Amino acid sequence: MQLKVSAGNKTKHFDLHYLYTLFTLLMPVSVCRIAHFNAAHRLHNPSLSQQENSQLFGKCNNPNYHGHNYKLEVWVTGDINPKTGYVVDLKILKELIEQEIENRFDHKNLNLDTEEFKNLNPTAENICVICWKLLRVKLDSSLTLKIRLYETERNIVEFEGE
Repeated sequence: MQLKVSAGNKTKHFDLHYLYTLFTLLMPVSVCRIAHFNAAHRLHNPSLSQQENSQLFGKCNNPNYHGHNYKLEVWVTGDINPKTGYVVDLKILKELIEQEIENRFDHKNLNLDTEEFKNLNPTAENICVICWKLLRVKLDSSLTLKIRLYETERNIVEFEGE
């Protein structure tokens, strides 16, 4: 199928498939992979008194910890690769999420079982940023990364980078 474009006394014909492909390749596209992990944590700041921690974090400061079923959305944005038709191979993204996030945090006590939160309060905000940092270094620098973490269906954190 051809597109006919006239300007003054000149006429050009363009292949519509070619134009569609050209414009598609030049526009960033976002893809998303969703993952889940379950983890326990305690929100606690060791520089504060127990009373201050209790007032600040409430039930989330329970000394016996508490858990969440986290939902993780990993959004990758970039140009479509003309060779593959992908922004990123979702199979590879799935494997990265499994290796870097799920294997590291699933069924763990974030305060006790992970290096990332030995000295960092495992708030949803901090978990989101750590997930972003773990994945960012594994992705091509031409791609942008956004992480959306659901601690509950009503508590959601999003981080797009530094």
